[in-house]
Amino acid sequence: MSLSAVRASTLLRGLLAGLGLLLAGQAQALPAYARQTGQDCGACHVGAFGPQLTPYGQRFKLGGYSDGDARTVPLSAMFVGTFTHTQQNLDEAPARHYDSNDNFAAQEASVFLAGRLADHLGSFTQVTYSGIDRKWAWDNLDIRYARDLTAYGKDLTVGVSLNNNPGITDPWNTLPAWGFPYVGSELAPEAPAAPLLAGGLETQVLGLNAYALLDQRWYAELGAYRSPGHSLLDSLGVPKDDLVRTAGLTPYLRLAYTRDLHRQNYSVGLVGMSSDISQPGTSAHDRYDDIGIDGSYQFLGTRRDIFTVNGLAVREKQTLSASLDTGDAGKKSQNLTSYSLNASYYRDQTYGATLGYFATDGSRDTTLYGDSAAGRPNTRGEILQLDYTPLGKENSWLAPNLNLRLGLQYTLYNRYDGKSSNYDGAGRSASDNNTLMAFLWMSF
Repeated sequence: MSLSAVRASTLLRGLLAGLGLLLAGQAQALPAYARQTGQDCGACHVGAFGPQLTPYGQRFKLGGYSDGDARTVPLSAMFVGTFTHTQQNLDEAPARHYDSNDNFAAQEASVFLAGRLADHLGSFTQVTYSGIDRKWAWDNLDIRYARDLTAYGKDLTVGVSLNNNPGITDPWNTLPAWGFPYVGSELAPEAPAAPLLAGGLETQVLGLNAYALLDQRWYAELGAYRSPGHSLLDSLGVPKDDLVRTAGLTPYLRLAYTRDLHRQNYSVGLVGMSSDISQPGTSAHDRYDDIGIDGSYQFLGTRRDIFTVNGLAVREKQTLSASLDTGDAGKKSQNLTSYSLNASYYRDQTYGATLGYFATDGSRDTTLYGDSAAGRPNTRGEILQLDYTPLGKENSWLAPNLNLRLGLQYTLYNRYDGKSSNYDGAGRSASDNNTLMAFLWMSF
């Protein structure tokens, strides 16, 4: 292991130990952001919990997580527990220590360095213990420096972010990093293919992004990502079998127009990313060029009845030179397109219902998609979620130190891996993957 990896591993162990001691003695300072700002969680989050941000929450994020007068320890913690049932048993257990169906799981437990570190400097840094993999690893990283200025007589917020996932910097809930479903089971079937922008580089890269918001309307962000060394990622808990290696820099671009009309708000945007990925056994690279359009709408009213809509379409052009060389693909030029649309309603920041639609379509390649009888990744379906958030509002028990959400989520597949029936050539239907998940999600 390299010296940098040894140092990183030592730092990670020290951070985990320090967080554990502070959490034991400083629980009154959590959740960190609510404590720091003096606001209840419903001020920043739709439904008083989860990643859906109100305009106030968006400004807090763009301001570098540093707003607020309270001086608190910037620590928080989270736990997610799930029960997963699929319509038909999986062909094999989804993970060690679990069965092919009807699995209870303490899915994850996280600790966060979350809040102001200094004037204009703040953090959203997460370390997670996976109850599925049964190990610790680094998770979301977003450390920001931001300033409020003026330009041409207009308000101007500028900032920079050090982060480890393209899209994690986004303040809207359209991109995959923060899109619906906001919690999911790691023991359920997943779509067989997705654009690289949909988490393909998550925790695999480090990037530096510069951004600006002019007149509270015009947003622009430009960044570049690169893979750290394998030994460093290994010391941070990324499995060797999951490593993705970028060749050179991966540029990232985000443009958006947003309006906050107080009782309602909306945004429309464009996102783009281009990445070359190395493959073992060849000097060639696989190139992925992603371009997406998105939009969001929130009706906030008096905050008693809240309605939101989020949508995203991503088109990915793939040039699979490396995969063609290694025999993992049958064609060099391919395309992949994904769509997502969801609408939610929350009553009294407590009772929520969300309906989502998702679809993925791709080129036909019987080599690349060898598990599909159709030779295509085409998958589509719907997600219905009902949830109840009893804790997290201003008058909640132990507010603002405890948030809790309980929910039921049902995923229905109309098509999977290119077909609605016998998609694997062994008689399995898309509907066999229909999944019911119950979850408990809490932070403190």
